[in-house]
Amino acid sequence: MIRHLVLFRLNEGVSRDEPRVTEGVKAFQELGGLIPELEFWECAWNITDRPIAYDFAINSAVHDKDALKSYLEHPAHQAAAGRWREFATWVIADYEF
Repeated sequence: MIRHLVLFRLNEGVSRDEPRVTEGVKAFQELGGLIPELEFWECAWNITDRPIAYDFAINSAVHDKDALKSYLEHPAHQAAAGRWREFATWVIADYEF
């Protein structure tokens, strides 16, 4: 199994309640039911307020590298990530477990 973690930081001046952000969150929330390669899917806002903290996180899992590639290339994932490119930056980590 491969764990796929993504941490998002909203760009300066962008707030969680902006329509484009709420639409971006909704797009990610729906991915778990849209992409068959996902074995596990959760996403949520960070609940702590620390200078080093990111704002939003995705924690997901897929079976193997082929499934990860399929997930990353899936049109629904591409569309959701494209929304976030407008208002956030992110870091990822993929590891086997």
